[in-house]
Amino acid sequence: MNPNELLRIVDSLHREKNIDPEIVFQAIEAALVSAAKRQYGEESEITVRIGREDGRIEAHCNGQLLDPEEMIGRIGAQSAKQVIIQKIREAERDSLYEEFEDQIGQMVGGVVQRNEGGASTVSLGNVEAILPRSEQIPGESHHPNERLRAVICDVRSQGNRVKVVLSRTRKQFVQRLFEQEIPEIADGVITINEIAREPGYRSKVAVSSSDQRVDCVGACVGVRGNRIKNIVDELAGERIDIVRWSDDPEVLIPNALQPAEVDQVLLCDMIGRAIVLVREDQLSLAIGRRGQNVRLASKLCGWDIEIMTAEELEDQIERAVAGFCEIEGMDEELAQRLVEQGYLSYDDLSVVEPDALMEMGGLTADQVAAIVDQAEAKAEEAERASAEKRRQQREAERQQAAAAAQAPDEAAADEAAADEAGADENLEAEAGEEAVDQEASAAVDEEFQEATGDEPDAGDETQVDSVSQAESSGAALGDDEQDEMDDATSASAPADDESEIRSNPTP
Repeated sequence: MNPNELLRIVDSLHREKNIDPEIVFQAIEAALVSAAKRQYGEESEITVRIGREDGRIEAHCNGQLLDPEEMIGRIGAQSAKQVIIQKIREAERDSLYEEFEDQIGQMVGGVVQRNEGGASTVSLGNVEAILPRSEQIPGESHHPNERLRAVICDVRSQGNRVKVVLSRTRKQFVQRLFEQEIPEIADGVITINEIAREPGYRSKVAVSSSDQRVDCVGACVGVRGNRIKNIVDELAGERIDIVRWSDDPEVLIPNALQPAEVDQVLLCDMIGRAIVLVREDQLSLAIGRRGQNVRLASKLCGWDIEIMTAEELEDQIERAVAGFCEIEGMDEELAQRLVEQGYLSYDDLSVVEPDALMEMGGLTADQVAAIVDQAEAKAEEAERASAEKRRQQREAERQQAAAAAQAPDEAAADEAAADEAGADENLEAEAGEEAVDQEASAAVDEEFQEATGDEPDAGDETQVDSVSQAESSGAALGDDEQDEMDDATSASAPADDESEIRSNPTP
């Protein structure tokens, strides 16, 4: 084997695969030992040493120097090749694993290759990473050849491959975007102290500035909001609240609850609770849609924040004192002390530290244990009552929904009945109008007869009847018979005219 060729191969693997040259030399030495044992027997003691500088091979079998060209046969060469390939793959896997393990939490860019079952395969150059559906921002979708950015959240070694898992939902992704878009953060002038996030909906970022001349909030927003707009676009329109950080919880909590206005913050250090008092008109704004604002503020500040008005706090204190006094072994003074420390329910009392309760009330360990047991029992009873109330409420809602579903059918039936009644009224009205018309016609005939002084006699009635009968008979006859009748009538017409002239001679 040519020493120069061997050194060139080692250097090429080091550059292309990012593998340590020492690992490559060791792999070749192990392959040569395996090949020599096939040639000289498995029981032979064989050692192979490759010069790191000149690439020369020195091999010994049972203490005797071997010729490198003769110690490897055709079968041995094939075996050595397989060993070298296996060792190089393992070394490449280890190198990739170490490389990406050091980048966990860092942002990388890649190109989407394909989508399978909601998960996206992203090419990072020398490795393919996976962006699971659970790590994608809700509502967004990725298509092949799309460039995207994400943070590395996990690296796993599977056989000869390295599996890299990406995420766009972790809060580290928001932090890396801020560092990339805002130079003051990259320079260390502005510090991101804490981030609370609900991916796809809203994030709160607490920042502080080490330079009093630099406004941390204004620098993050940018001129006309151009900096924060780039971050929001990358996060698929996710809303971002930038909060001014403070080490004082009484200052930080109102900042975290913005845009709501806070009247007072009461800290309960023993249980890590903060009671925030707001006005009635600020209550819904402080809580947020589905409790999102107060939930993110709690994560950001590290306190269990409870929003209420002053009236609600007074009512809750009264109920808590009255409820604690019902517990055997507890007096009103101890109940007041517990309420002052923020214990406002049986659940709070069931998790109280025994030492703290013993110190506050001067109680023994047995008395404290009895009080805690009673509080747990009452808490379970209250939970059952609450569950029953919720069940009744759901049942009432189902009944209302069923009634609402029946309402359209009843309305349709009522409408049909109303239409039928209206039709009957129209028929009655038409009948009434016809009767009125008949009465009016009779009255007109009467007036005409009075004016002319004529009265209908029997002959007129007979003539009317004969005319009507003729009309009816004409209607019943055929066309030929009707024509014959018309000719007969026209033929008799001149005689009538002549007789009329005779009876009325001209003067």
